[in-house]
Parts: sequence; C-alpha cells; structure tokens
Amino acid sequence: VQLQASGGGLVQAGGSLRLSCTASGSRFGIDDMGWYRQAPGKQRELVATSTRAGRTNYADSVKGRFTISRDNAKNTVYLQMNSLKPEDTAVYYCNAVVPLRMEVRGNFWGQGTQVTVSS
Repeated sequence: VQLQASGGGLVQAGGSLRLSCTASGSRFGIDDMGWYRQAPGKQRELVATSTRAGRTNYADSVKGRFTISRDNAKNTVYLQMNSLKPEDTAVYYCNAVVPLRMEVRGNFWGQGTQVTVSS
C-alpha cells in the first residue's frame, strides 16, 4: 500500500491550505485514514482521523479550524485547514490503517508534506 500526499506549502497566518492523500494498492479499501504532524524538535502528534464510516476525531488544538473528510471510492482523505497559525507549522503525514487479510491490518504512512505558516 502506498500513500501519496500533496497540498502543503507556505501560507500567511489566517490563511488556508488543503491537504490530500490518496492510498493505492489496497484490496479491501481503507479502514481509518488520518493526518499527523511533526514540528522540529517535537514528537509526531495526531491532527485528525476518520473511520471508514466517517466518524472523526480531532486534536484539541485544531478543533473548529481543521476539517477532515474522505472519499472512500477514491481511497482519498482530505484535510481542510483554515485560520492557520504559526504553531501549525510542521511536516504533515498521511496515515492509513488497511485490512490486509482476515483479522490483520497494516499501518501505513505517506512521505510527509511541509506546511509553513508565517506570522
């Protein structure tokens, strides 16, 4: 399974960006999809996740500003980021939990996309 992320970039504080991530190579679709981020000198942290059924979970720091959505037919997850703050600056990683065979799931990561928010 491969994940291809896109949409990062440089934006001013208060601006918006939309990240996309498409998974390929899964025979049984994708269970959970989500976004994590890692700022310099910090641990990777959860940003938002979505189950196959569309149940979502957000980090407190992004609630009300970020929206995760997915298109199961395209095995694609999106992250709409509004009202961006300098502290949102990080490398954003796409994650997918994929059923591989009966009762076995794999955890896969994309290559990361840089988001930089200037003050």
